[in-house]
Amino acid sequence: MSSIKDVAELAGVSIATVSRYLSDPESIRRDNREKVARAIQRTDYAPNALAQNFRRGRTGIIMVVLPSVGDPFFTEVMRGIAQVASERHYSILIRETEMNTLSLDEYSDIVLSKQADGIILLASTCPITPMRRRPKASRPAPIILGCENVTPDLGNLFSVRIDNRAAARKATRHLLELGHERIAFISGSAGSELTADRERGYVAAMKRAGKKIADGWIVPGQLTIDGARDATRALLQHPQAPTAIFCANDEMAMGCIHEIKQAGLRVPDDVSVIGFDDTRYAAITDPPLTTIAQPAELIGQRTMLRILDAVDGIDIGSEPEIVPHKLVLRASTGAPAS
Repeated sequence: MSSIKDVAELAGVSIATVSRYLSDPESIRRDNREKVARAIQRTDYAPNALAQNFRRGRTGIIMVVLPSVGDPFFTEVMRGIAQVASERHYSILIRETEMNTLSLDEYSDIVLSKQADGIILLASTCPITPMRRRPKASRPAPIILGCENVTPDLGNLFSVRIDNRAAARKATRHLLELGHERIAFISGSAGSELTADRERGYVAAMKRAGKKIADGWIVPGQLTIDGARDATRALLQHPQAPTAIFCANDEMAMGCIHEIKQAGLRVPDDVSVIGFDDTRYAAITDPPLTTIAQPAELIGQRTMLRILDAVDGIDIGSEPEIVPHKLVLRASTGAPAS
C-alpha cells in the first residue's frame, strides 16, 4: 500500500504539504495542488480516514434521529443523507425514537462526549435534556433539523424544510377551486408542532375563501393509517359530513381512502382525499393520490451538507433553508357530487 511519504516524494513536496492538501486543498499553492493530485492518482494512495479524524478530534460520524426507519418519506430523506455522507467519507449512526420513547439522556451523552460530530433530527425531539450541563471546556456537537420541529424549543435551530403553511394553503385551495365547501383536515397528534403549520395553512385558506370550519372538522390522526381510519369514521358520521378531506401525510390519506370505501362510498365521487409528502406509494393507491410533494432526497442532501458546514465551524445561523414543494394532481380529488 502506498503511503503519504510515497505521495510526497513523487510530487516533490513535503509530507506536511500533502497532509495540508488532504485536509484543505485550497490551503496550498495551485501548482503544488496539481502535483499532489497527480501523485495520489498515480500511487492509488487512500488516506486513512480514521487516523485523519483522530488527528482533527473528530469521529467521522453523524447521528440521525428519526421517529421510524420504516416510514417511506424518511427512507427517501435518508437516501439523500447517505449520498452526501458517502461523498464526504462520513458514517451515519441511525437512532429510532419509536414515538419518542427512548431516553434523551442517551443522546445527551453522545452529544457531550462527542461520540458523533453532529446530530440531525428528522421530526424528532431534542436529544439534550434541559437538566444536563455540558462541561465548560467542551464544545457540543451541532444539532440541526431536517423537516419540521416537533416541539417549540427547537424553533431556534437551523432547519431544511418546505414552507408547510404555504403548501397546505395550496392543497386546500385546490379543493376549494374544485367546488368543495365542506373540507375537513386530519392532523397529527393533538397539540403537536409537527403538523401545526399544515393545519394553519388549511385554516388560512378556508378563512380567505370565506368558508366556515365546523366544529369537529379538524381531527387528530396520529400520522398513522389506523389513526386516520378512526378520524375518517368520525368525519363521515359528522352532521355536516365533509365532501373533501385533507390529510397531513400520505399514510393517513391511504387510511382515509380505505375507510371511505369501507363505508360504501367512492373516492373522489363522494369524498375527495388529498395527502402530503408524495411518498412512493402515493401514485399506486386506488385511486392514485393527489398530494403535496416534498423533495425528500433533496432535504436529506441539503441537511447533511449543512451539518457538515456546522461541524467545520461555519456559522449556519438559525434561519431555515426553504426547499420547493409542488401539488401533484392525481385521481383522488374531483368536483363534489351535485
